[in-house]
Amino acid sequence: MKLVVIFSLLMSFMAPVSAATLCADNAYKQFDFWLGNWQVTNPTNNNVSQSKITKIIDDCVIFEEYSTPTGYQGKSLNIYDKTRDIWHQTWTDNSGMLLLLEGSFKAGAMVLEGQLTNDKGQVSIQRITWRALTADKVSQIWQQSSDDGKTWQTLFDGIYRRVD
Repeated sequence: MKLVVIFSLLMSFMAPVSAATLCADNAYKQFDFWLGNWQVTNPTNNNVSQSKITKIIDDCVIFEEYSTPTGYQGKSLNIYDKTRDIWHQTWTDNSGMLLLLEGSFKAGAMVLEGQLTNDKGQVSIQRITWRALTADKVSQIWQQSSDDGKTWQTLFDGIYRRVD
């Protein structure tokens, strides 16, 4: 019983320290250029996809909701990990893919990388780069390497145009 009371007291003292205060560091704002409602296009097709990027959980997490006219949907959670000084993204979609990426903001771009294993057990490196071209236009390039980064194939070359 004493442990419950002590825990309750500790939590009540911690409550005034909001998560917004904990995530107020400028590093948490490095990906803010991506926030907004977007139409997404790429040179490989004429489909216009939609992407809504918002901050959630007291502005500590960036939440992405992506959908295409063909029914493809994906969502990601993005957070700056202060303890390791890196950005992390967890991406999931309606094909069952889980992609875990990590990286940093450097030279004016957010660059995240991770590994993906296909159905045959082959591992490839995935690299996604986001860059603000203007306040209302963001470039996203998704690349894959099957030879440990010696060569890269572009999987997606998207342009986000702000609609809000």
